[in-house]
Amino acid sequence: MGLKGFVEGGIASIVAGCSTHPLDLIKVRMQLQGENHVPNPNPQVLRPAFAFNTTTMVQETLHIPPPPPPRVGPISVGINIFQTEGVSALFSGVSATVLRQTLYSTTRMGLYEVFKQKWTDPESGNISLGRKITAGLVAGGIGAAVGNPADVAMVRMQADGRLPISQRRNYKGVVDAITQMSKQEGIPSLWRGSSLTVNRAMIVTASQLATYDQIKEAILKRGVMRDGLGTHITASFAAGFVAAVASNPIDVIKTRVMNMKVEPGMVAPYSGALDCALKTVRAEGPMALYKGFIPTISRQGPFTVVLFVTLEQVRKIMKDF
Repeated sequence: MGLKGFVEGGIASIVAGCSTHPLDLIKVRMQLQGENHVPNPNPQVLRPAFAFNTTTMVQETLHIPPPPPPRVGPISVGINIFQTEGVSALFSGVSATVLRQTLYSTTRMGLYEVFKQKWTDPESGNISLGRKITAGLVAGGIGAAVGNPADVAMVRMQADGRLPISQRRNYKGVVDAITQMSKQEGIPSLWRGSSLTVNRAMIVTASQLATYDQIKEAILKRGVMRDGLGTHITASFAAGFVAAVASNPIDVIKTRVMNMKVEPGMVAPYSGALDCALKTVRAEGPMALYKGFIPTISRQGPFTVVLFVTLEQVRKIMKDF
């Protein structure tokens, strides 16, 4: 299996990532809804009235923040992006997606197959669910650490259109994004939110790959369906749903930490993952951790289906290599 497992997983992941990129962008925009430190280009300015006349009037200006914008669904977010930024905006950051899948998913898919092969009982040819989950956790964590710079770049490029024009980063591509981050914020900024990325990737990989394998095996073992497209799609949808439910809270926090803009000499909006989680829950309620869940499941379903269907086809093509 060795190197072939990495190549097969990488090809399938890039195809799946590019085909579902607009859904991922919508998910990111929804996860950023409600952040109270997003700059407001048109603050309301009011001057207070005084009840008593005094010889010295104190000039004071009150900045009254506008009410938070109404939370909208994925279709409305998609239409708004299309109307205000153009159809090409739906593919903002796609170059980062390609790099991310090349680094992250190639690594996690390949390592998962390596671990599975090593931990499979040679006599029965079976591997327990616990070992599948462990293989997914380890493979996902390593893959995420490798791919974190591309992940940060992808989140920023996807979120850029929601900022005021004067504050947009306007990265030309993933290489430009990584270069600018390195120069302006230092090399460590490329691994901002890496603990969250690793945790999310461990959960996604373990739940996604282990669930797919387990359900596929159960379907074939019980003779519900043959080993074909129907089985692959059924197992893929189940794997996508489990992965979405398990990973969404971490994904919301990851998106916000990666996207935060730290001005020189200013305090960062979040000091870390826990601070971001607490501020989000206090300001927006516990269900804020499931913001973007509809586009998440809408993406995870098709992404997982495309991933595993493509993977099975690539395996057939490369079986003789």
